[in-house]
Amino acid sequence: MDITRRGFLKMSGATALAGGVSVSLRPGAARAQTSKLVYTKETTTICPYCGVGCGIIVQTRDGRMVNSEGDPDHPINEGALCPKGSSLPQLSENINRLTKPLYRAPFAKEWKEVTWDWALDKIAENVKKTRDASFMVKNDKGETVNRTDAMASVGSAAMDNEECYLYQKFLRGLGLVYIEHQARI
Repeated sequence: MDITRRGFLKMSGATALAGGVSVSLRPGAARAQTSKLVYTKETTTICPYCGVGCGIIVQTRDGRMVNSEGDPDHPINEGALCPKGSSLPQLSENINRLTKPLYRAPFAKEWKEVTWDWALDKIAENVKKTRDASFMVKNDKGETVNRTDAMASVGSAAMDNEECYLYQKFLRGLGLVYIEHQARI
């Protein structure tokens, strides 16, 4: 049997009518469907992924994120979210997310789990060693510059303005010149 699109639609309509399915084309009362979850705490926040700053409503239960949605009252995104913003629960509740620092020694092939105290001390030690070895008080012209060209920083769009301000002050205090931000790249 050879069925065209028109024939398929006719048969579908006839089948629906014969089956007793009634379709009303009159306008009905509009009902909002929400994804509100029962027994959750709602908190508004800003999406951590890029520099746009979309508003998100995060719903938590027992300290764990169970849902997120765009904030319809936020002036930037008016309730819409991109795929990255929509995937926020997967970021916080991912079983593959690292929860402990890993360290791979120079020329080693394997990563080893270390404590946070050890990792932060190692980072501080490396920063100090690099800064001390490369710090320049005066340039070739004899001008005071107080900087290091051996280190750079690429910031994170997951930081809010206040964190970025403090991070920038910290980096400038170390004498860094090459400071960039992920949202600008």
